[in-house]
Amino acid sequence: MDDLWVCELGSVPYGEALALQEAVRAARQQDAIPDVLLLLEHPPVYTRGRRTADAELPLADHGIEIVDVDRGGKLTYHGPGQLVGYPIVRLGPIVEFLRTMEQAIVAALASEGIEARGADERPTGVWVGDRKIASLGIHVQRRVSTHGFAINVDGDLEPFSWIVPCGLDGVQMTSVARETGQTGRMRCVRRRVAYELASAMGRRQRLVSRARLEDAAGTRALAA
Repeated sequence: MDDLWVCELGSVPYGEALALQEAVRAARQQDAIPDVLLLLEHPPVYTRGRRTADAELPLADHGIEIVDVDRGGKLTYHGPGQLVGYPIVRLGPIVEFLRTMEQAIVAALASEGIEARGADERPTGVWVGDRKIASLGIHVQRRVSTHGFAINVDGDLEPFSWIVPCGLDGVQMTSVARETGQTGRMRCVRRRVAYELASAMGRRQRLVSRARLEDAAGTRALAA
């Protein structure tokens, strides 16, 4: 069974995480490292996917940076209390991988007592009833993915109300905390998602430090 390296990064500014993704992707394309899952949180930031319309942007300046990115999907918000996962993996069919990520998130949320479902009859993402709890969007270059998923755990959901999240006008965003009334579940959700995604991919999960990942990928300078 092949490994899935899981690297827990803590809170990382969006630009720094993007540079790390690109460096790790280059190493994965060269088969210098196995598939990798980066798990982290971001300071507040809006990321604007390629298909985002101007009408979906905030109407006022809330002091949150807007970053254009090359992933699929539209505009979304990242901030503290949201678990972000960047699987940097060699892919087969792209839609199949999106469904795999959804299934892993659904299984992880079930361990929190949340009955969720993927996007069989909805836009890509994970839903609790009519409420969206996780968003997905990836970019693929030479068969290796970057970007990934974001699960609302116990962060502030108000910044979603200032935009048209994922291009879905009127959508209600939710979180683990809102659905269960429990906060402080980030560590458990993070570990469960890593386990479920590794299992769904048929990989053996192996925890690695950022230093180990950067050494193996030849990107240690990014840690400075």
